[in-house]
Amino acid sequence: MGQLYMQSEFDSQLVAMRLKEEIARRRISRQGLAETAKLSISTLEKALSGRRPFTLATVVRLEEALGSPLREVVEPEVAPTPALAPAEMGSYARPAVQWIEGKYLTLRSAFSEEGAIYAYRTEIAWDEAKGHLTFAESKRADAGFAQAGFVSLPHLSGHTYLVTSESGQYRMAMLGRATRERRMFGLLSTLQQGAGSQLVPVACPIALVPEEQLPDAPWGLVHEGEDGFAAYREILDTATTQDFCRIHG
Repeated sequence: MGQLYMQSEFDSQLVAMRLKEEIARRRISRQGLAETAKLSISTLEKALSGRRPFTLATVVRLEEALGSPLREVVEPEVAPTPALAPAEMGSYARPAVQWIEGKYLTLRSAFSEEGAIYAYRTEIAWDEAKGHLTFAESKRADAGFAQAGFVSLPHLSGHTYLVTSESGQYRMAMLGRATRERRMFGLLSTLQQGAGSQLVPVACPIALVPEEQLPDAPWGLVHEGEDGFAAYREILDTATTQDFCRIHG
């Protein structure tokens, strides 16, 4: 689309100043400009001196004669195009997924200690540069193993996928539809350190709870009998008791 110019209102003094600059820069005479624009020299002189305001018709003729604008340029408004995530992540637009952005208390079984629960933070946010949701973990006792990656939200399954992809290795949390409290439950599949350098595939239930719902929640490994454990156990068990995921032997 071309540039638009203000039709109903313009600053006559600004037009006069710009016109004087054009005359001086191009080293043309006022008489010659008036003739080219099909104006009387009297009309042009009075407008330039401020004794008479420029009319729209006069300005249009002068712009056509000079081949350049003398009024303020108004850029046409362009409706913003909603940012869409890549098709392989579900082609979601940010307005449709803003509900999921935020910081979550994340709970899962501790792989290293039977019966303990591991609590850490998962933050989900929109990455403007990448054009999709990302997630990052923090407040982990084993900070070196904190995960970060992309968020997939396909319409077909209605599930949310938190995916880490590093050099061809994948780790994924598959979460069911959020509850009315914005809590999400599902299954985590990853690799656990085995004997020596061996890595063993492992899966367990996982729960994400908006942090503001449990502001004083403890982080790290939480054992039975410690503060927060009973509440954590009840929340995490929801993943299986409410059929958000199934563990088959």
